[in-house]
Amino acid sequence: MRLPSLFSWRSKDPYWHNYVNHPPADPANLVPPSVRNAPEGAVFPVKSDVHTPEVMTEHISDLGRFFGAGLIGVARLGPGGHTDYPFAVVCGIRAEYDPRTAQGVGGQAAALTGAYVTFNLAAAIREYGFRATRSGDSDVDRIAACAGLGTLDSEGRLVTPEFGRKLYLADVIRTDLPLNPGTQETYEWARPT
Repeated sequence: MRLPSLFSWRSKDPYWHNYVNHPPADPANLVPPSVRNAPEGAVFPVKSDVHTPEVMTEHISDLGRFFGAGLIGVARLGPGGHTDYPFAVVCGIRAEYDPRTAQGVGGQAAALTGAYVTFNLAAAIREYGFRATRSGDSDVDRIAACAGLGTLDSEGRLVTPEFGRKLYLADVIRTDLPLNPGTQETYEWARPT
């Protein structure tokens, strides 16, 4: 006897469909924009000692996974962007639904986790005495590929060995904390034509 799937009811439940796909009547009921727009704290005036960039990258990755990220990568930023920030930390969260298309409260679960992870990770970096700022880069997939998290498909979306395309990339954290990039590739900013 074959038992029904635990989540087979989802395809038949109109409330679940609305919960995942329909945005709330009041956008203030969505939490990710509130976390994303929260003010950043001050940088601690004394810089912590960084043993090596490799060790610090491991610490940042462990901390990001502790906060809920499924994947963490570091990319070297080239000239043309924020030259004060030589590194970008990219966090990926496994997403059953793509928050770009699933606008309901349930569809925004990965975006909420991503906002939480990047907010706390950037705050920790500032507590170490280094600058860190979050930015919603439109080219986050390419930055994540430069960080070694996966490869880009024909549509320019990141595909990872761990999650395939079921991945939400949170805001990029730009920082001057000495880190070890995931690849030797440098993310070059697109120049306007």
